[in-house]
Parts: sequence; structure tokens; C-alpha cells
Amino acid sequence: MTVGPVRLDVSVSYAVPRTGIPSAVSFRRWVAAALDSRIREADLAIRIVGTKEARALNRHYRGKDYATNVLSFPAELPEGLPAGVKIPLLGDLVICAPVVAREAKEQKKPLVAHFAHLTVHGALHLLGWDHENEADAICMEQLEREILANMGIEDPYLAA
Repeated sequence: MTVGPVRLDVSVSYAVPRTGIPSAVSFRRWVAAALDSRIREADLAIRIVGTKEARALNRHYRGKDYATNVLSFPAELPEGLPAGVKIPLLGDLVICAPVVAREAKEQKKPLVAHFAHLTVHGALHLLGWDHENEADAICMEQLEREILANMGIEDPYLAA
């Protein structure tokens, strides 16, 4: 089912120097591509962080004591909203710039393409997609490939 273009409000904040990191416009474009035809409207925040903050968040929320590339925090909306009240809050993404840069280098991928992939990946998590089992992982990866291909970005799962 196609729901048409998404009305999107994306706030991007940088907790690290912006040198070498894509612009807010790029992050908004990648989120829009991930959400297109999947949701009517969405508000979300993206925070670009360093390893210290990413590690602290990953440890606190996931019990994993290392900095990871992207964390997705779906919005927890209050229950019992009056009929007709719609809150388009989708959630937050936290992207760790140093981890993304390291992975892109190790995997011999363009840095911008890796940021795009992880932004799409995180946005799909906010919509409820996951990769906890093999079948779900296959479906999510295929969707990521299609979204990225539509933006002219190579398959992120091809071996370098």
C-alpha cells in the first residue's frame, strides 16, 4: 500500500566536529527515502556522537559496553490519547561518527554511503523492522538494498 510522500521533520545535531560528516540535508534525504510509502508523517531526531557517548548509551540501554555504529530509540508515546490526537513522533537515532568512519575504511566503502546505509537502517528500526532472526534479517537487508539502490548507492552487504 502506498501512502504517498511523507511529511517529515528531522532534527540533526552534531556532538562532534562536523568535518567529514554529511550535512543535515543528507541525513534528512536518507530518512525520507527510508520512510517513503511506509508512513504518512514523522518527527525524529538524529544525534551524531563520538565514541564516549555512543558507548555510554549502548551500555545503558542495551547492556553492551562498546560504541556501536547506530542506535535507534523508538518513541514511547503516552497511552490513552484522546481520539483524533495524532503525535507523529517516531523516535531518535544516535550515530557514532568515529565507528562509522572506521567501519567504512575497514569495509572499503565510501564514507557517505556508509552513513546513508546506517541512517536508513536506523530509520527502519524506528518503524519496527529488526534482524533478530535470519528471516527478518534477510527481509530488512533486502529493503535496505532497494532503498539505497533508488538513491544510487551500492549494495552495502556486498563483500569488499
